Amino acid sequence: MFRFLVRRVIGALVILLIISAVTFMLYYALPRDPARMACGKVCTPELLAQVRHNLGMADPLPVQYWHWLEGLFLGRDYGGLGNCNAPCLGFSFTNREPVLGTILDRMPLTISLALGASFFFLIIGVGTGMIAAVKQGKAADKIASSFSLIGSSLQIYFVGYIAMFFLVQQLGILDQPSYTPFTENPVKWASGLLLPWLVLSIIFTANYTRMTRSQLVEQLSEDYVRTARAKGLSRRSVFFRFAWRGAMGPIVTIFGIDMGTLIGGAIITEYVFSLQGIGRLSLTAVDANDLPMLLGVTLVASAAIVFFNIIVDAVYAMIDPRIRLA
Repeated sequence: MFRFLVRRVIGALVILLIISAVTFMLYYALPRDPARMACGKVCTPELLAQVRHNLGMADPLPVQYWHWLEGLFLGRDYGGLGNCNAPCLGFSFTNREPVLGTILDRMPLTISLALGASFFFLIIGVGTGMIAAVKQGKAADKIASSFSLIGSSLQIYFVGYIAMFFLVQQLGILDQPSYTPFTENPVKWASGLLLPWLVLSIIFTANYTRMTRSQLVEQLSEDYVRTARAKGLSRRSVFFRFAWRGAMGPIVTIFGIDMGTLIGGAIITEYVFSLQGIGRLSLTAVDANDLPMLLGVTLVASAAIVFFNIIVDAVYAMIDPRIRLA
């Protein structure tokens, strides 16, 4: 198991290195001058030359990338912009603050949004899928399948505005979406994010309902499940010890991918509800041509996806010993 995880971690580091190299090359391939954008509105030729020197733009591109990698592990001095401690992702062109510090300030909101939404769509989606599989062909199955089809057809930007108009502005059932740190006020933290959680979970709930139902229906028809039933095992034991365990693999896979994507930034959800998370930060960076911030957000989002893929591999290995033995 340990060797299996070591191989996965090494592979993940290689992937992140490739992503960082490609992103860095694209950073300088854009038809804009990073030094001029970092220089600001009042930029004299002397100041522009100093900024170019601080950014190391006189060096060849591979050397610049090497210096950038050194900054991740050793920190880097950007001259007039300031000293950036390791791990250093540079300074934002917009607020002149370290990129990593800004990302970390926004990260708690995005993590809260992802964890809350995942709680709802796992409980509701997987639970509904289990009921639909057990009641295959009956009214409960048809109702669950219909709702999952409708839910997968909806879009967050549509449902979000409609839900906020009726539930917040008209009826006043839910609070206006906002973020309060959990350590300050847990109740206000939950009430401010409840509507985004529910809206974000609608699409995912539909997917998990369909996935859980299809996997369980397939597993319940397998020979080893019918053999367990023939041996006299209870229906509950057959369902959870055999069918449910066999169906967990694909569910764990899509959950890991979804969590990595949500931690990387639920862009549409944060935009609809005016939440200042990682997704909204990436939109702001694009609008302001803030290349260091955009590069940093891309790397953090990629790291989140790669990290949860490793978690998925580990869980897969625990579920199915054949994977780690291979």
